[in-house]
Amino acid sequence: MAYCRFYAELNDFLPPADRQRLLARRLESAGSVKDFFEGFGVPHPEVALILVDARPVGFGHQVLPGDRVSVFPRFRGLPLADAPVLRPPLVAPIRFLLDVHLGRLAGLLRLAGFDAAYDNHASDEDLARRARGESRVLLTRDRDLLKRRDVVWGYFVRETRPRAQLAEVVRQFDLTQAFEPWTRCGRCNDRLDNVALSEVIAAVPPRVRGAPHTYRRCRGCGRVYWDGSHVRGIERILAMTG
Repeated sequence: MAYCRFYAELNDFLPPADRQRLLARRLESAGSVKDFFEGFGVPHPEVALILVDARPVGFGHQVLPGDRVSVFPRFRGLPLADAPVLRPPLVAPIRFLLDVHLGRLAGLLRLAGFDAAYDNHASDEDLARRARGESRVLLTRDRDLLKRRDVVWGYFVRETRPRAQLAEVVRQFDLTQAFEPWTRCGRCNDRLDNVALSEVIAAVPPRVRGAPHTYRRCRGCGRVYWDGSHVRGIERILAMTG
C-alpha cells in the first residue's frame, strides 16, 4: 500500500469524499510516481512539485510500499530550487493549442493578442503531438487528453462560460501584462495589419465608412476589423480579467 495527498486546486480532479485527505492505493506492481498519482485522476501537466516522504522527486521516481506522496500545483512563491525539474520552461511568448470544446475561448484569446491554435477536427493524438512539437500549452476540458505522455505543458479549464474561461487562463498564466488586443485574427489566428479605408472599402459597411476608424486586415484570411462596438466589448472583457 502507498499513500497520496493532493493540495489546492488539484483536488478539483477528485471525488468530493477524497478531497483534502490522505488516500491509499494498493501497489499491484512497480511503477512511476507519475502513473501512481494519475491513477487518482490528476493529470501530470497540472503538477509542479512532488514529494515522496518529504523529498522532492521527478515523474520517473519509483513508488514503493509505504511511501507517502504529496502532490502540489504551481504556487507563486513556492520554493522549488532543490526540486527536480518536471518540464522545461515555457517558450516565450506563450502559445496555446485548444481542444474541440474551447473554440470560443480560442477566439477570445486571439482577440486579446495571443497565438491560440484551434482545430475542431483534430484527434487527441494529433493535439498532444502538436502541442509538444510546437511548444504550445494545451488547454482542454478533457483530463484524459492531459494525461497523454506527449503533453508537456497543459491546463484543464474549469470554467464553462467563454468569458470566465478567458479570465481563468489569464490568471493561471499571469497574462495581464501580455495583452496585445487587435493584433491577431479571431477567425484564423494570423496577424493583423493596419490598412487604409481605401484598401478595404468593399468589405466595410456604408454606415461605418463615414466615421473615423482604425482598420485592420488579416494577413491570412483577409477578414477586416475596425474599432467599433465589438472592439469596446473585448476591451471590457480584458479589463475584467485584470
